[in-house]
Amino acid sequence: MDPLVNALNTISAHEERRLNECIITPASGLVGKVLRLIQGKGYVGEIEYIDDGRQGKFRVQLFGRINSCKAVTPRFKTRVSEMEKWEKRYLPSRNLGVVILSTNKGVMDHVQAKEENVGGVLLAYVY
Repeated sequence: MDPLVNALNTISAHEERRLNECIITPASGLVGKVLRLIQGKGYVGEIEYIDDGRQGKFRVQLFGRINSCKAVTPRFKTRVSEMEKWEKRYLPSRNLGVVILSTNKGVMDHVQAKEENVGGVLLAYVY
């Protein structure tokens, strides 16, 4: 059970059904950071954490802008010099979508990782 895979599959399924919101459970720190990054890029709307006394949940408002969002498994390690290879593999075109990485400076997208010249571990992609 991978919470990030479950979260992104839930978002994809709800987007395909054209629903306005989804509930993601269990809530984890990594899932929260990835959701905030996706929210910053404009793919999803408001994100609300719901404390249910157990593991927590996220309520995510959907706009219908996501064509595909999936987790990368296995989580490959990458350098800045290899970033374009992963962009070509996971994204449909050059300026469409984001590849999400976990770096030693936090969770960020591939553009920000290139700017900061830092590599990391591939987590997911969204377009």
